[in-house]
Amino acid sequence: MRLIEGFNINPFFSMLPVTLLISSGAPLALPVQMGANVLFTERQFFRQWWIVLFIAGIEALMIWAFVQQFVMGVPWGENPASDELLAVMLIVFGVLFPLSLLSANLDVAVKRDHLMIRFFPFHVRCRIIVRDELLGHEVVTYSALRDFGGAGIRYGGRGKAYIVSGDRGVQLAFANGDRLLLGSRRAEELDAALSMMSSKERPSDNDK
Repeated sequence: MRLIEGFNINPFFSMLPVTLLISSGAPLALPVQMGANVLFTERQFFRQWWIVLFIAGIEALMIWAFVQQFVMGVPWGENPASDELLAVMLIVFGVLFPLSLLSANLDVAVKRDHLMIRFFPFHVRCRIIVRDELLGHEVVTYSALRDFGGAGIRYGGRGKAYIVSGDRGVQLAFANGDRLLLGSRRAEELDAALSMMSSKERPSDNDK
């Protein structure tokens, strides 16, 4: 696998306010222009109800801590922190942590001769898998908790996995013996695009 910097990731999504990010849980397409060379794109965010509820709870706690100690002038908690330390906690747990969790996403794009993957913020740059590296692929059903211990970048009996939500994905097998499971809400479409990529059909000059 190779790393390149040419993956078109729109930083706009990572800057959205928490309220806007929560508003939609649907998978979004990559900001890659569809054409003859782009066969498939998908962007998935973490929008499980329990994640949203967890973040809402943290936000409510941080808001109450701010109101009690800074507005009402009453120290917050049985062992209250200083105003400076509480301010740092509010920034980290009330702003940075929720934004990082809600902006985390799995981007997948299939082009004629390679597969592009980026799991933000774990991957600074995208991962490129050229078609000659791919030995096979198939649509699979899995349990994120049972098979891999949860969502995110995981390891299990099926090898490495990139999981956001759901129980469907595409299992990739590589010529070097490695395996990678890509969780997808459009697993059949992703598998079909990989089949087209693996067919080694070059686009005609008119398609370029």
